[in-house]
Parts: sequence; C-alpha cells; structure tokens
Amino acid sequence: MKYSKIIVLCFVLVSFLSVAQTKVYQSEKEKIHDLVHTKLKVDFNFGNKTLNGEAWISAKPHFYSTNFITLDAKAMLIHQVSMNSIPLKYTYDDGLKLIIDLPKTYKRNEEFTIYIKYTAQPEKVYQKGSAAITSAKGLYFINADGSEKNKPTQIWTQGETEASSCWFPTIDAPNQKTSQEIFITVPDKFVTLSNGELISQTKKGNNRTDYWKFDQKHAPYLFFMGIGEYEIIKDSYKNIPVNYYVEKEFAPYAKDIFGLTPEMMGFFSDKLGVEYPWNKYSQIVGRDYVSGAMENTTAVMHAEQAYQKPGQLIDENIQENTIAHELFHHWFGDLVTAESWSNLTLNESFANYSEYLWREYKYGKVNAEMHFYENIDAYLKGQNQDKNLVRYTYEDKEDMFDLVSYNKGGAILHMLRTYLGDEAFFLGLKQYLETYKYQAAEVHQLRLIFENLTGKDLNWFFNQWYFGSGHPNIEISYDYNTLRKTVTVNINQLQTDAFKFPFAIDIFEGVKRTRHLVFVEGKDASFTFPYTKQPNLIQVNADGSLVCEINENKVLSDFIFQLKHADNYAHRREAFIEVAKRQEDKDAFNAVVEALDDTSYKIRILALQQIDLINKFSKKDVIQKIMTIANTDVKTLVQAEAINTLGKLTDPLLKPIFEKGLQSKSYSVLGKALVSLYYVDKPAAIAKSKQLPDEVRKILATPLTRIFIEENDESELPFVAKSVLSGIYLTGDDSSKVLFQKAFKQISETNNSEAIQNLVDDMIEKGNQFKGFNFDKVVINLMRDMIKEQQKANKPNREKNIEIIKTGMARLL
Repeated sequence: MKYSKIIVLCFVLVSFLSVAQTKVYQSEKEKIHDLVHTKLKVDFNFGNKTLNGEAWISAKPHFYSTNFITLDAKAMLIHQVSMNSIPLKYTYDDGLKLIIDLPKTYKRNEEFTIYIKYTAQPEKVYQKGSAAITSAKGLYFINADGSEKNKPTQIWTQGETEASSCWFPTIDAPNQKTSQEIFITVPDKFVTLSNGELISQTKKGNNRTDYWKFDQKHAPYLFFMGIGEYEIIKDSYKNIPVNYYVEKEFAPYAKDIFGLTPEMMGFFSDKLGVEYPWNKYSQIVGRDYVSGAMENTTAVMHAEQAYQKPGQLIDENIQENTIAHELFHHWFGDLVTAESWSNLTLNESFANYSEYLWREYKYGKVNAEMHFYENIDAYLKGQNQDKNLVRYTYEDKEDMFDLVSYNKGGAILHMLRTYLGDEAFFLGLKQYLETYKYQAAEVHQLRLIFENLTGKDLNWFFNQWYFGSGHPNIEISYDYNTLRKTVTVNINQLQTDAFKFPFAIDIFEGVKRTRHLVFVEGKDASFTFPYTKQPNLIQVNADGSLVCEINENKVLSDFIFQLKHADNYAHRREAFIEVAKRQEDKDAFNAVVEALDDTSYKIRILALQQIDLINKFSKKDVIQKIMTIANTDVKTLVQAEAINTLGKLTDPLLKPIFEKGLQSKSYSVLGKALVSLYYVDKPAAIAKSKQLPDEVRKILATPLTRIFIEENDESELPFVAKSVLSGIYLTGDDSSKVLFQKAFKQISETNNSEAIQNLVDDMIEKGNQFKGFNFDKVVINLMRDMIKEQQKANKPNREKNIEIIKTGMARLL
C-alpha cells in the first residue's frame, strides 16, 4: 500500500487528536483453521449501499480437530448458514464474529465447505482503517445515487488490513491463504475488475454477471472488486495481459501514465530471478480512494492522483514510484506475505525499496540517490524514531503503516544490500521467495535465508535494525599527523545504545578520491589513513547508505569543495544548503552558479531558488545563463524554476522569455510563465489566464490563484474556491499554503455566494471522505470561521451565505 499526501497530513493530525492506549503483545493470529477456497456471488443495492452475497467457504483444521469454525463477518445480516443444504447452528451476537457449529468433528486436513447467505452493510461498519483516514468499511459506494453530476458512480473494495470481512465472511488474517472465484452482477453499463482471470460474462436483462477466477492462493485482504464505467487500455508483458482501467477522459493518456509497467515487470523478474508469478496484471483508478494505492493481487487500485495529462507528465509522472511500489508487492506481500502486521516490513519495506531499485535501473545513480535522500529525510524529520521496525507491541495494527515500516525499512534493505553485496543480496531474495511462495513468513526466516547463503551471522544486523529502534547519531573529528602524513578519523556515537555498521570514508587529495571501507564496532572508533598531500576533504558515510545523523565541523571552503566533488547527491545537497547561506562570499556565489549545472536536476532547482540576484546589474552573465536554462534545460521542472527566478526580477526586458513559456507543453513552465508575466504585464497575464481551457485552469490552480488573489478578482473566486482546501492541506510548499490561506480569508469575507457554495461543497466532500480521521472536525472549525467573517463583513448576501455554510455544517454533523 502506498499513501497519498492527504493521508500523510492526517497522520500528523491524529497525533494531536488521538488518545493514548495501552500497548499489548500482538501475536500472529492463531491458525485453528486454514482457508482453502472462497467462492462468492454478489450483487448490489445502490440505494442503501449494501451487498447481497452468497459465500461458499472451504476450510480445514490446521492441526487440532475441531467441531466449530469462527469467521470474521463485520456488520452483516446473516440469512442462512448451511452445509450440503442442511442448516447449521451459529451465533452472531457482536456483529463481528460468526461462530458456526459444524455437523461433526473434523480432523487435520479434512476439508469442508460452508454456505452462507448474507447482506453486507458497509455503512454500518466502524473500525479504524489502514487508510488511516476513514472507517475501514471494506466496500465503498461512490456517488451511488448519481446525484453528484461531475463524479461517476463506482464501487471498489479495500481489504488491508482486515476489512475484506466487511463484504464477505472469511478468516481475515494475513497468515491465511485461499484461492477464489467471484460472480459479480452489475448493471450492464459497468465494467468489473477482480483478481485473476475473467472467465465469462452472462447478460440477463439490463444486468450482467462477470465470473472471475483466481486459482493461486493469496491472503483475504488482497481480494478486490472494482466496478464503474471504465475504458480498458490493453498492454502486455510477454504473454501476460497488462490492462489499465481508466475513465474515458484519460484513456488517451493511460499508456503515458502506466505504460512503463511491462518494463518494470521484466526488470523486477530479472533482478529477483523469480518471474512475475501471476496470470495477469491490471491497474484501476478509483474516485475518493482512501489511500494512495493498494496491491490487490493482479488488480491494483490507484487513487485519482494517478490521472495526469500530457502537460503534467512531461514534467514528471508523479505516480511512477507508486506503480513500481505496488507491482513489487506482487512478490513481497502477495506471493510471500507477512504472517502478522508486526512483520509488515516484509511487505512495505520491500515495496518502498523497489522504488529505489527501479529508479537506479531506469534513470541512473543520481536519480536513485535523490529518491533515497528524500525517503530518509522524511524518516529523520518524523516522530517515529523510537519505534522498532518489527513491533510485537503496538496500540493498533494500523500504527504499523508509518515512516519506519516504509522509509526506514527500505533504507535498511539498502544497507543490507551494501553489506552483503549485490550477488548475495539478490540471490537471498530469490531463495526467500522460492522457499515461502504462497505462504506467510516472518523476519527471522528472511535472516536465516541470508545466513545460510552467505555463512555470515546476521543477528547483530537484525537485532539493531529490525528489532531495535533509532539510528546512529555520530560526531566526527579528525587528527592530522603532518610528519607521518596520516589522518585519523574519530567516530563517536552520541546515542545511548551503540550500533555496529560498515562505513565508507572518501579522502580527497585534490580531485583524486580514495574510498576506504571500515567497520565500526563500538561507540568510539578511530581509523588512520595515509595521504600523499594534505586532503582537501574527508567525506564520511561517503556512499550515503548508513541511516544516521552526522555532526562535524566544516568551514566554507570544505562545503564548496564538497559541493563540487562529492560523489553522493545527499552530500552535494548538504553542501549546497550551507554554501547558499554565504553568497556574499565571491567563492560561495560562484559555487552556487556552478550548481546550476549539477547532474542532479533537484540541485539545479535549489540553485535557481536560492541564488542571490539582488544586485542584478552586476550579475548580467548569471542572468543570461538562467535565461538559457529557461529555454534549454533537459528537465522542464528546471526550466520552470528558471522562469520563476527571472520573474522575481520584474524586468520588462525579460517578457519575451515569459511569453515563450506560455507556449510550452509543460504545465509547470506555463504556470511559472503566467505568474512571471503578471509582474511585468498584468493585462496580458490576466487575459491569458482567462482564455485557458477549463481542464488546464484546474491543473494550474496554484499559479492562477496567485494572480487572481493578488488582483482581487471577485469574478474568479468561484474557481479559486474549488482548490482552497487542497491548497492549504495538500501542498508541500509553504508559500502556496500561505497563498491559499489568504484565498480562504478572501472567500470567507466575499459577497460571492457561488464562491461560498463551491468552497462549502469541497469541504463537505473532503470532510466526509476523511471523516474517520477527524478531518471533518478540521472542516467544521473552518466553516465556523467563515460564519464569523461573513458576520463581520456584513455584505448584501450575508444571510444567504451564512445559510449555505450552516447547511454544509449540518450535512457534516
């Protein structure tokens, strides 16, 4: 599973809103029975958002003989339970567990099949969900009555962690594995998607029944149904169908969004030495999805952020990492599944690391290092550093889905790869997958695979990184012996418990770089190295692989040299941040200028954002260089930032650059060009802004909002209102948040009832979508603020506007 930005936001919100609970030991769910096969027949009542279901559950005792079976079945109406048409006694008092008396005592491996007729009532389910946002209803009806004119009617399911039992009875645990078949009856206009192969389609009147069959075994949380009016764009990997289910508007761009999937399948198959293990691979995009994406076996679900137009894709496919992430789960998570949520690292850490592997292969070392840095930076800035990667005590299983299981876990795999070497690491993964395929596993089994393969004891590694918390906090100092021409690197760990780790140290003598690999055993360690000439720089953690924090004293000249010559992106970025603070120094300024040519496009962007052009007339050569970048950089995001930098100069002579940007196919370039043009030719920028097609205006909401709010254009407030909530809570850019907060205040005070209505409608939609995580309370407070502003403004439509807001509050409450 991959999270969206709004979910990350709500992780932050819940830290303030949640109440502490007692942590208890969380064991693997006891296997009293093993699921064998699940057969379902379902249809839907769109009016009351329920599912009519029939289930045939085949199971057998795991070891001990039993005369009853307990199934998870949340908030259902149970109409019939039988075996071979003979009714069975059952209890279902709590609306959670269906306990069925069997007609006899069944022995180990003695299989039986139970028939259950039921109605699933997802709207009556309330449990915290791994989407971390809403009650985990398992089954979601989107615009079921068709009342929302701009939203299609859809149905989709979300099983992780234990919500599949909201729509069919099962043993809802990750250590269960079952094959499946599903008969889905829907109105004929709808397309369906489920796990496995579509065997047949049978029409009856205005309805159609699709029969999906999945012969291999996987965990119940990976069951999936997706239903809606979709175009199916067909692709393939070898002889395996690879299909993309998208709304008609995005059908022309489906292969631009998802088209690297077959190449990813080939790359991961080759890298792991295990061929893609399933009979198809489909991806579907759902409206109002409660997460970023989900790895349902052969039927991956993506949130609508996956939808992108060519003007966005030319800048960056923001879904590409997620596509790789969910695909890799089909080996780690689907083929071999974590036996318990405590061992979630066996699913999510691997999926997280797949993003690095893909970028390393497809785009090269620097690109992969950028991604790795951002992952680690998010973990280091988070509040989960005291958590073990494998946690047998937690408050709720959903708490496992955090920056430790994802980001830190992925980085730990990279450290293990670095320590063992590529051959051993990937051969170990191959053996792990082949040994435990179609089974559940725990972390110790992964360790034993690597130990048996390499002959190394890895308890120390797993104890500190998997079963321990935190990371090294290192203080570095240097002692030079100029007579012997040696330098001693002193490593002092400041955290309480010492870590052991391999450590790469680069020594630069001029441009000559020598790498030394050492192993740190304790809290204090020193290593002495010879040199020929006084080193210009010593770079510790030179390969950037160790998850750690490093403290060392460096002067400006060290950082300038590091920026120019360090091998790893993270070190060049670190140096740039320090050098950019001191641009009054000529050498520092020149180093920032040189960074405009860095191999990392993200450092080029940083250089454009932070270069000091205050005395622009003495820096004409640099401005000319930036003008060239605006026209020719291979990355459109860099071109856009160059235009933004030039726009801050408010120089009418630069107008041709901005006008050229308006012709770009890149929406990032177009947006920055519009704002830059606004500051030198307001009428031209405003006219262009109003002439843009609606679909482009929607994508360019942030730059257009900047223009319309600064222009105080009341006529555009209804447009701005549709993006305010996302602008405040979804953007990672502080200046954009400030902009949308200003827009919110302006709309709150306006007489424009259409703008008020649009903002309230968006609040209702997002408040309901993320209600389970208290986002509705955030929205209610914003609505109260709007009422206060309307009362103070005292404009002609005040009463009408207040009524609109109060009606919205009532709908949420």
